[in-house]
Amino acid sequence: MKLYDGGRAPNPRRVRIFLAEKGITVPIEPVDLGAQSHKSEQFTALNPLQRLPVLILDDGTVLTESIAICRYFEAVQPEPALFGRAPKSVALVEMWQRRLELNLYLPIQAVFRHLHPGMKEMEVPQISAWGEVNKPRAIEFLALLDKELASRPFIAGEEFTVADITGLVAVDFMKPAKLPLPPELTHVTRWHRELAARPSAAA
Repeated sequence: MKLYDGGRAPNPRRVRIFLAEKGITVPIEPVDLGAQSHKSEQFTALNPLQRLPVLILDDGTVLTESIAICRYFEAVQPEPALFGRAPKSVALVEMWQRRLELNLYLPIQAVFRHLHPGMKEMEVPQISAWGEVNKPRAIEFLALLDKELASRPFIAGEEFTVADITGLVAVDFMKPAKLPLPPELTHVTRWHRELAARPSAAA
């Protein structure tokens, strides 16, 4: 088994945090995104979409997409449960994970990819208007999330889940995207501070 990892990129980091929460160690093969190693012929043979992370199983099966990889490890090692346990909790985790991905992570990614000068070589063409459009989208969703977090410690309820991992990575991604977290969102700030203090956040 081997995990092809992309360093500071958000999606590979989601998997590393997930593995750290599970206490699972996997051999890691670094892929230099800055050098565009993910576009090499060798890597493209593994994942034609040229994206990270990529997990190669012992039988040669190739798994891509961060949440799919996390689901694999959840099935291999169910505890601690990070996708919920009872039917209702599983559904709530799935709902919030999807909401965070579509309404927070993707808009922040658009801001970064279309406005950051360091992304000119990777995001062709950069469309600055699309980056600007997504700034208020991310902030509006954070305001909604702030209201939700007023009544519970974690995104999907009383327990830390993969939805929190996606949220943590998304909010951390706001810094390189040069998108400030509004100080009035006190519940989001509390939640983010507590997640950032978990040992897994350093993965």
